[in-house]
Amino acid sequence: MSRNPVRAARLIYRIAGIYGLIVLLPLFLAEDLIARQAPPAITHPEYFYGFLGAASVMQLFYLVVAGDPLRFRPMMPITVLAKLNFVAVVAILFLQGRLAAATLPLPALDLVIGIAFAWAWLRLRRLP
Repeated sequence: MSRNPVRAARLIYRIAGIYGLIVLLPLFLAEDLIARQAPPAITHPEYFYGFLGAASVMQLFYLVVAGDPLRFRPMMPITVLAKLNFVAVVAILFLQGRLAAATLPLPALDLVIGIAFAWAWLRLRRLP
């Protein structure tokens, strides 16, 4: 990664925000597809769309952090928690036998992003 921690943090957060929007935004149009491919149908659409909305806003926040990582450094631990929360939820549900192993790659990528966020936060602490 870059020797310049600000530049590295910008890149990490920008990639994470763009990736997140690419993954999440199409899901707003996928309720019927999800119901067909992974029955039963979504029974509480308010939770489904509420999650998508909140998660999409977090992606926008990652893009804001990318714009000025030093200014938003105090918020970076929250971004780490946002990523690790999803990883923990999926891990617990998997261990309870409520999720198939096929669901694990997506949270694995979130774990990598969460670690990258933590790395960026730690690297920036040495700067004024």
